[in-house]
Amino acid sequence: MVEAYAETGGNMVAAMEVAPDKASSYGVLDVSEDMGAMVKVKGMVEKPKADEAPSNLAVIGRYILSPSVLKNLSRIKSGAGGEIQLTDAIAAEIDNKNGVYGYRFRGQRFDCGSKSGFLQATVAFGLDREELRDDLSSYLHDVVSMGKAAE
Repeated sequence: MVEAYAETGGNMVAAMEVAPDKASSYGVLDVSEDMGAMVKVKGMVEKPKADEAPSNLAVIGRYILSPSVLKNLSRIKSGAGGEIQLTDAIAAEIDNKNGVYGYRFRGQRFDCGSKSGFLQATVAFGLDREELRDDLSSYLHDVVSMGKAAE
């Protein structure tokens, strides 16, 4: 993402393809040009209804932003959910000289904004740590086995 930013300048947001029914949980990119790993953004919609999402590219919480985005935040009114949305402050940059680009994230990602995603990230973290792996794996195996036995 940093290399893509060095190539384009402006503002860079990480994006990931999501199922259409999940678009309403994210800021979604409206793409003017698809360059493979990177897209040029012509608009952003915060938490759109599934049938109103301009694409399936969701902003996933990694940013390289120009200082003017923070200035925009101070001028933004409440948006989706009655909250001041960072997406709106970034979208205000689309028409200026900085521009906005999306970088397609590849790899494993956890949505720690949900309880389930947070738990999944915690388990993955534990299983990735050599000093935790065996005990955690054994515990998870026992929990899954007890659940199956109860059925």
